[in-house]
This record gives sequence, structure tokens and C-alpha cells, in this order.
Amino acid sequence: MLMSPGGRPARLHYLANGFRVLTPGDHVVCAVTGATIPLDHLRYWSVARQEPYATAEIATRAEAGA
Repeated sequence: MLMSPGGRPARLHYLANGFRVLTPGDHVVCAVTGATIPLDHLRYWSVARQEPYATAEIATRAEAGA
């Protein structure tokens, strides 16, 4: 896991091929489900909406509903 203050949400800027940490933390919260996503497990997000998603299925549903 990334070394940062424990239990704090990170604030990120999502890019096409990664993300930039704006505020250090160890996780983000899924925009759809509210699930905690450790930064080292974050794989899915929307650049346009700047939102993280817990799974590929959730990201696909979010895109379809856009």
C-alpha cells in the first residue's frame, strides 16, 4: 500500500493514464457505491467526471448512465 496518513481519503486529479495526488491519503471513495478503494487498488475512473469507481462493472454502468 502507498505510504501516507492512515485512514485519510486522498484527493486526486484523474488523467487518461493515471492520476495525480492533490491531497495525500490512502484511499478514495467510489462515486457510485460509496465503497472505500485503497489507492493501490484503484483501476477505474472517469476523466470527464473526475470520479473513481470500485470495479469495471460499476464504471461501465456509470458511463452508460451518463
